Amino acid sequence: MFVTSVVAAFVALPFVAQSALANSCTRTYTIQQGDWCDTISAAHNSSTYQLAVVNIDKIDSECSNLIPGDQLCLGTEGQDCTQTYVVKPGDICEDVANNHRINATVFYQNNPQLNADCDNLYDGEVVCVASTVLVPNLPEGSPMPATTIPAGVAPARTLAPSSSSPAAVSTPTPTPAPADNDDDEDCDDDDNDDDVDEDDLPFCDELE
Repeated sequence: MFVTSVVAAFVALPFVAQSALANSCTRTYTIQQGDWCDTISAAHNSSTYQLAVVNIDKIDSECSNLIPGDQLCLGTEGQDCTQTYVVKPGDICEDVANNHRINATVFYQNNPQLNADCDNLYDGEVVCVASTVLVPNLPEGSPMPATTIPAGVAPARTLAPSSSSPAAVSTPTPTPAPADNDDDEDCDDDDNDDDVDEDDLPFCDELE
């Protein structure tokens, strides 16, 4: 029984090695200071999706764990799209596919992170524009890498107003103007209170 198992293991070994070789990394990149997933993809023709999938065990969901000096895989043997396009403002999937003369179905197969409405395509994203399906398959049971939906875009943050924020500064309530003194009115208006004896009133200059 033991001998049979050992023989079987050696017989199976070439197939395992062949399978691993089919997915072996053929291109690598050494991370530099200031690198970001999309900048690496754009500079080295490895789509956003491809870079995330072949490094699915190395890159976190926000692409914030890149360490200068570490190596990333850019593509694997037999599944390496090197024809890429960096998305620009105003681009839509249909136009990108048409401009590169590729079938829309192939375009979506090479960029499976894009949804059917193409409303998650973003500026700076690197897409594969090969005319045949070349990108690696997403490992079975694995969710789409978060860095592809979309990659490298920080979520919007709502900051609570601080004491120094304009929103927290109260607007002073205007102080109403003081009412005019009745004595001043008597001085300003000679026609006021005709029945009052002017000899009983103080002179205007005494009120100032």
